[in-house]
Amino acid sequence: QVQLVESGGGLVQPGGSLRLSCAASGFTLSSYGVGWFRQAPGKAREAISYITSSGLTTYYGDSVNGRFTISRDNAKNTVYLQMNSLKFEDTAVYYCARRPTSRGRSWTVDDTYDYWGQGTRVTVSS
Repeated sequence: QVQLVESGGGLVQPGGSLRLSCAASGFTLSSYGVGWFRQAPGKAREAISYITSSGLTTYYGDSVNGRFTISRDNAKNTVYLQMNSLKFEDTAVYYCARRPTSRGRSWTVDDTYDYWGQGTRVTVSS
């Protein structure tokens, strides 16, 4: 059974760091790119980052570029999101999602992803 399970969220102070994990089961992770999205209360879902199936290419949204780093370990069927220099505006539920190879559309388009995790909550507060 296909599953994506996010973990690593929690409460952190501004300027702090967290590492989120997205653990896959029921399929071969190396066949898919993986994206990270977030949604804050009252806000639209926002594309944060994307990594290709090989891990050789990554993309970042402007709001997190320079602060967040996406990576993957296909042997462990896991994708990570390292979040540094966290701000209040980073408070949201974070989701990972898988993307089949080459949909011919931008990585930021959420309907190009075919399966989503349930999310992990990140709260940045002093």
